[in-house]
Amino acid sequence: MENFVKACSALLLGWRKPLSVLFTAVTLFFGWSATHIKLDPGFLKLIPIEHPYMRTMMEYMKDFSGANTLLVNLRWKGEGDIYNPEFMDAMRKATDEVFFIPGINRTAVASIYTPNTYYIEITEDGFKGEPVVPAKFSGQPEELDRVRHNVKLSGQIGLLVANDGKAALIRANLQDYDPSKPQEEQRVDYWEVQNRLEEIRGRFENPKKYVYKLKEDHPPLKAGEVVSEGYVDHGIALFMQTFKALRPAEGQDAPQVIPVKGSEVSVETVDNPEYNAKIEVNIIGFARLLGDVIKGLLGVFAFFGLAFLITMALLYFYSRSVRLTVVALVVALLPVLWLIGTLPLIGFGVDPMSILVPFLIFSIGVSHAVQMTSAWRHEVVAGADSLQAADSAFRKLFIPGAVALLTNALGFAVIMFIDIPIVHELGITACIGVLLMIVTNKMILPIILSHVSLEESCKQHHRQRAQNCNDNRFSERCWKWIGRCAEPRTALVMFGIGLSVLAVATVLSRDMVIGDLGRGVPELRPDSRYNRDNDVIGSNYNIGTDLLTVIAEAKDFEGDSCLHYEVVGLIDRFELYLRGVDGVRSVTSVAGIGKLVISAFNEGNPRWRALPRTQTGLSTGSKAFDPNLGLNNEGCKAIQVMIFTNNHDGTTIAHVVAEIKKFIEANPTPGVNLRLATGNVGVMAATNEAVAEAEETMLLAIFGALTLLCLITFRSLKATLCVLVPLALVSICCNALMAMLGIGLKVATLPVVALGVGVGVDYGIYLFEQIQHEMREHRSSFREAFEAAMRQRGSAAVFTAITMAIGVGTWTLSALKLQADMGLLLAFMFVVNMLGAICLLPALGAWFFGNEGKKA
Repeated sequence: MENFVKACSALLLGWRKPLSVLFTAVTLFFGWSATHIKLDPGFLKLIPIEHPYMRTMMEYMKDFSGANTLLVNLRWKGEGDIYNPEFMDAMRKATDEVFFIPGINRTAVASIYTPNTYYIEITEDGFKGEPVVPAKFSGQPEELDRVRHNVKLSGQIGLLVANDGKAALIRANLQDYDPSKPQEEQRVDYWEVQNRLEEIRGRFENPKKYVYKLKEDHPPLKAGEVVSEGYVDHGIALFMQTFKALRPAEGQDAPQVIPVKGSEVSVETVDNPEYNAKIEVNIIGFARLLGDVIKGLLGVFAFFGLAFLITMALLYFYSRSVRLTVVALVVALLPVLWLIGTLPLIGFGVDPMSILVPFLIFSIGVSHAVQMTSAWRHEVVAGADSLQAADSAFRKLFIPGAVALLTNALGFAVIMFIDIPIVHELGITACIGVLLMIVTNKMILPIILSHVSLEESCKQHHRQRAQNCNDNRFSERCWKWIGRCAEPRTALVMFGIGLSVLAVATVLSRDMVIGDLGRGVPELRPDSRYNRDNDVIGSNYNIGTDLLTVIAEAKDFEGDSCLHYEVVGLIDRFELYLRGVDGVRSVTSVAGIGKLVISAFNEGNPRWRALPRTQTGLSTGSKAFDPNLGLNNEGCKAIQVMIFTNNHDGTTIAHVVAEIKKFIEANPTPGVNLRLATGNVGVMAATNEAVAEAEETMLLAIFGALTLLCLITFRSLKATLCVLVPLALVSICCNALMAMLGIGLKVATLPVVALGVGVGVDYGIYLFEQIQHEMREHRSSFREAFEAAMRQRGSAAVFTAITMAIGVGTWTLSALKLQADMGLLLAFMFVVNMLGAICLLPALGAWFFGNEGKKA
């Protein structure tokens, strides 16, 4: 292996000039390719398509609304209730706006203005049913009173109309594909959807209206002509997007689509005539959440810039060389650029949920760049020229660095055991970034260093610092104190501390939840507009915002399955059972509505609110089995039971799903099959189960692979244990911290767990490789070898851990809670992994190796 590394070094540095040209050309190519990167969000990417729950959802997506639901709530803040001309006119306009959003399933839009929302009234002439809002509604007082009356009869209070009568809801289902567009353009643009939703809010809440006009002649448009109007000023997006103006071309009747660049457009602010201070708009749904996340990601770049500046300052403080600081940062940024340039080439975009991966790659790149530049600087200060120092640094660090990066790649690769498209995409992206780092940090960096000359002031500073250490000053005492961890007596103290931490962390980690925790969405702060909107809607309606749906299949019955008591009787018992389950807010099914209809046929007598056991008797309630109500398909071959939960905590979801499975197992009914699950809670349940099922496999795979790599590298089981035991302890501590902070294990937090394992291995491999070298080449005891390794590589490990922890620690100030949580976890993992490598690793080595290797 040493001969192989020596040959690689000779080849790399012998051909450094042509390789420099090649790597420069590759960097320019990836830089050009990176300009073609696009945001690529998608709802279906976030769900485990192959999970049984999701197969149910996909199978019945055309019959019932899926989990990608949009809720737009208009709340009246003035006197009285919603039955006034101002609110009703606003509700009509908002319903129309939602109806025409690209990708909306227009057959499933529901509000008091849609014809599928109707009431049933018992009159002297029999049953009378009409839409809640008449087609010729004009807002006259008597018509408003009639609408109020119709809403009461419709049963929509608590569903589409708030319990207090002060708000009304528009419910719509968003598809991932827009069938109204050509096939090659059918993918829904979620950014456009979120902009349309913001426009609905701005129409009533923004006192200003923004008019976009051309600055210069743009045939067949003219300067000053209006290109677009809106209620929300999109700011910088104006200069990034292309406006599509529809104007008839000269001599043609058909409109022509004319692209207009944002830079050619000016913005004018005018009063918004539709602004109404008495109306508040609340919007929730995946597209709206995605919009807030994307906006929050603008802060990601700001905090990345802050972390970059902090890293640069600390790098200079550590190296006292401007050239080494610049080289380390440039090389740490190279794999990020190459990765972003690679994504368009393999058909990937940037998903907002995985946007932090490039910043994780940068953090790993800094760690490895500091190790290489530190080793090179030691050689130069000792008297070697730049080329010799680059050759020596490459030989010393190529094997441990390459192995460490391979373990990083494995850490990201194992998360692909979770069968969710976004996780696969995230794992592939991170693996590519880490593998590219082998080229940038282990090949390009030595070539660059071979051309760099270290400043004389830097050499003098490090020589002076080395002399101070030799004079037994503070630095030398620090090394001696840390070196005591490699003594058997001190090691016992470290073992005691480690076992105590392990016991406490194990108990705390048992409370870690798979899935979400708390109210609202954990990606955003509790006081964010989205979470406030979620609270408003959830507190004013009976249905809540968290829906779990169970599909009852009854395909083997003749005629309408809902007219068979075996079917509706089972659903009735199921509904009654669910109402007693902790965590369930309300339940809606054909059985419950059917009993209400049958009761209505009998003068509303509650004694008749029951299900007859004959088809003739059940036919009395057949109005409840109308497919237009959205609870069953034609012939009742599939019936959905809608379960609204109190929240979407991982524990709540797990409990409700377990109770549903218990009922299904205890109530087998021939010909009827109850299948989990659709709705947003159904998606969360499937995702949580996918994560839970893969968790043990992931841990076994990553630690098994790390064990194999360490055995190949060190040829020693004892050395492997020294590296992996601290890593396992830190992983348990991370789980405990997540439980303490209320952070659930989910798709968004998986990269942190994987990175924590990878970074911990970095420290251990770099350090132990040097310890092994000292024991083999210089016949040193383990204590002496550890002290020598700390002087040569330990200081770089400590520095990079502290630097990266401070850098990502700034993320905790982000408005995006997802970023804040990741920053806190990463800072913890960087520091504690470093402490494990310099405290627990030598303690284990002291007992495993002792004086092994020491000269006789």
